[in-house]
Amino acid sequence: MEAKFIAVTNVISKYFDGLYNSDTSILADVFHPLAQYVCATEGDVLYYNMKEYFPIVDNRPSPASLNEKRHDRILSIEFAGPVTALARIECSIGAKFFTDFLSLIFVDGKWQIISKVFNYELRN
Repeated sequence: MEAKFIAVTNVISKYFDGLYNSDTSILADVFHPLAQYVCATEGDVLYYNMKEYFPIVDNRPSPASLNEKRHDRILSIEFAGPVTALARIECSIGAKFFTDFLSLIFVDGKWQIISKVFNYELRN
């Protein structure tokens, strides 16, 4: 398997772990400091930078602490040249099931998420 595909897969795996454990130290490693978090599921645009997003993660109970079943999966990864990738993934937190589009860039010798644009639906 190509090295950059494996590297991006590893970043996404860490992303899943960071969300499941509500661990912003893991998330800070996978998100670029200038990354954007964007959603419009509820009608209005929800936008955070990482300084705004990480405290939200820190203040919620982790899915791990609630013994929630994980629903992590990578649906696709596409590359646009040697330093840009787009991943479509699914995961869940509580009753929210997310489809995320993660844009990744390769800078300073590593892949990082530069934007997370997502939708979610509620399930029981």
